[in-house]
Amino acid sequence: MSGHHEHGRSGEHDEQAAAAMFEPAGWDERYAGQERFWSGEPNPQLVATAGELTPGTALDVGCGEGGDVVWLAGQGWRVTGADFSAAGLARAARHAEQAGVADGVDWWRVDARTFDAGDRSYDLVTTHYLHAPDGGMVEVTRRLATAVAPGGLLLVVGHAPSHEFTQLSESHRKAMFLAAELLPGLTDDFEPVVVEQRTRTLKRDSGPVEAEDSVLLARRAER
Repeated sequence: MSGHHEHGRSGEHDEQAAAAMFEPAGWDERYAGQERFWSGEPNPQLVATAGELTPGTALDVGCGEGGDVVWLAGQGWRVTGADFSAAGLARAARHAEQAGVADGVDWWRVDARTFDAGDRSYDLVTTHYLHAPDGGMVEVTRRLATAVAPGGLLLVVGHAPSHEFTQLSESHRKAMFLAAELLPGLTDDFEPVVVEQRTRTLKRDSGPVEAEDSVLLARRAER
């Protein structure tokens, strides 16, 4: 999700540009324009959670350039990286090759908003900074939860609404969420483990700023 704002555009154009960031073509175009969009480092909430787990199977939805996928595979997980951007997946596959973990990784092109796990299940299902428009993350959470194996974990991390993001478009701000707002997406066989906002330091050109991550971690009951 971009924090950049182009001056001189009308509000309507801003909203059109923002809406494109919720669609695959917008991300394909974005990835085509830069050598590396994200840092390549794993997200800290994933490291804090999965660093203590015995590696098994994992699904990372909205994997982008694959930083989290590469890290999980390096820890010994069998990982499926899923994203709706073909360009993002191609870039992630290159990063996995470069890191020497490609043999432990599969790729799946899928849109989280229409995601259907089918008969697939994973010990860990995670998504970081995937933001569906208009409160759609409850539905995304519900869909992702179906992919969690009995006894497995679901980790959903996103941007909490904060003044740090005031320059974003209205649709981007509406896509942010508090962890507790996702709870209706969990079925009765899930037990919430963490439902909170955690402060994270972001590196900006103007210096470090603090923002809040919304973190939902839930465990599915053993059958």
